[in-house]
Amino acid sequence: MISPRRQTEVAVIAGSMVVLLLGSACGSDAGTSVARRAGEGSSAPAAPITVFAAASLTEPFTQIGLDFRATSGGAGTFNFGASSTLATQINSGAPADVFAAASPATMKTVVDAGGAGATVTFASNTLQIAVPKGNPAQITGLADLADESKKIAICAPQVPCGAAAEKVFAAAKITPKPDTLEQDVKATLAKVAADEVDAALVYKTDVIGAPDDVDGLDFPESSQAANQYPIATLTGSQAPAVSQAFVDYVLSPEGQAVLTKAGFAQP
Repeated sequence: MISPRRQTEVAVIAGSMVVLLLGSACGSDAGTSVARRAGEGSSAPAAPITVFAAASLTEPFTQIGLDFRATSGGAGTFNFGASSTLATQINSGAPADVFAAASPATMKTVVDAGGAGATVTFASNTLQIAVPKGNPAQITGLADLADESKKIAICAPQVPCGAAAEKVFAAAKITPKPDTLEQDVKATLAKVAADEVDAALVYKTDVIGAPDDVDGLDFPESSQAANQYPIATLTGSQAPAVSQAFVDYVLSPEGQAVLTKAGFAQP
């Protein structure tokens, strides 16, 4: 019979998931320090951890996980999705060890519920207008997202990319006319990549991560809504040492280099 904890885990982590085998290998000084915290060198392998992370972190965190495997001896799982959805799952008892959110407000809901203690900001991100390659609809700026003749995609307001979009539209005094509100930034970007919309408002990092599918347009108001990304170990973690080691690796020069390459800015 499957235990209640396992039933919950299967139900929750049935969406966007990346499993990484975190094996032992040689690493840098920072990696060695992280390995020591994770328990490398002991007779027992490091306990497995589950990291819940914002959808916009999919590419860099997958790479960070592959790099981090050199400093741990267990198995790890990444569950990527809308930060608000992940926070709700954590507050509902989903088994997780680390949470990386795309906004402090989302992280606060977990902290206030007692699911996390101290948090640290590890990166920031800004919005960009994404258009299909070649910009066939000739989008020129944020005002075009208020043009009813254009097909527009925006993140739903309850998720961090949607909340950021609301801020930039308010700063520009523009009322958008979206044709679809998506549940996370990856779904929003997918509408552009599939030529289903003429433009969408997504993170700069998502545009950088899809160079063959979309082009990105900067706009002045993006600076009004820079999203800060906090990370924390969760109070319900069954492997707090390994969880803290992962957080430390994200904050290390090696982890930060991966994030910078992906287009994230320093917090």
